[in-house]
Amino acid sequence: MDEQNELRCIGCGAILQVTDKKAPGYTPESALKKGLESGQLYCQRCFRLRHYNEIAPVDISDDDFRKLLSQISDSNSLVVYVVDMFDFNGSLIPGLHRFIGDNPVLLVGNKEDVFPKSIKRHRMKEWLRQQAKANGILPEDVVITSAKNASSVEALFNAVEKLRKGRDVYVVGVTNVGKSTLINSLIAIRNGIKDVITTSRFPGTTLDRIEIPFDDHSNLIDTPGIIHADQMAHVLAAEDLKYVSPQKTIKPRVFQLNSQQTLFVGALARFDYEHSEGSVTAYFDNNLMVHRTKLENADNFYEKHAGELLTPPTADNLAKMPKLVAHQFSADQDSDIVFEGLGWISVPEGSTITAWAPEGISVVIRRSLI
Repeated sequence: MDEQNELRCIGCGAILQVTDKKAPGYTPESALKKGLESGQLYCQRCFRLRHYNEIAPVDISDDDFRKLLSQISDSNSLVVYVVDMFDFNGSLIPGLHRFIGDNPVLLVGNKEDVFPKSIKRHRMKEWLRQQAKANGILPEDVVITSAKNASSVEALFNAVEKLRKGRDVYVVGVTNVGKSTLINSLIAIRNGIKDVITTSRFPGTTLDRIEIPFDDHSNLIDTPGIIHADQMAHVLAAEDLKYVSPQKTIKPRVFQLNSQQTLFVGALARFDYEHSEGSVTAYFDNNLMVHRTKLENADNFYEKHAGELLTPPTADNLAKMPKLVAHQFSADQDSDIVFEGLGWISVPEGSTITAWAPEGISVVIRRSLI
């Protein structure tokens, strides 16, 4: 190991490196030289936190993330578990309840701003609580929020203050749920924080965490986001990522379908309405095209038009995407067919569906959110 790789950030303890911007310890070469001259060696993440109260996400492996979570069970703290309301299933951390011990959980449904105002927020909260229970999580409270909405962030702050009772707060979540943005907003509410110093990583691991003083006796602890490889974002080219993370309020699209009809979601997903009749509602980014055709023509239609009429992805990027594979479902209640990291289609009770997604991308059925 050369001298450069032996240098550590005095904020988080990560080994400093200049090659991978997304990995722990990244710092630009110019900043590293300045740090060596001044004796103040910070990674870029800690530098931004110290000077701008800005937190940048760090991606780590599932195993490393679980090692980090196991430390929480030995603490006396509040766990703030952030999920993306638009991609709830892709936000789940499998087995979270086994890692956090007896510590209370505040469940936060983020990005509620992408849902139409007509959808009752109290129903969204209750749905979120039910889904959490089905996955073994019994939160003390549920908060629906958006970092873009100051009043909802204020409500989240108040909920944290009520439940933590002077204890440390661990904030956990998968990548891309908006966790760091929410933390930045909470820091902004807690005015007067100066010279934020981050503590070292857990000993014996390559993990990275950042502790932010919440008051004189406790900290808000940001943990790295776990990567879910079965989300749509992992098979898309950079220019197509905008289609899997809506920034504006989505407009539900209703299709009156008969049996044996198909919907294509760009060239990324396919929905075959095998049996049942009635309306289905598609919830995807507003700019993502949804095209209807007959099931009997669907294979030929996709082969002919994928990458051209059916986009994203473009033809060049389509060649790099895994082939679509089928998932079959029967709905015994009003349900959502969820393409993880992309969106979902709501179907009535009694429907039989075949849903197609790139190989390795999860497709699940759940009780209807709306």
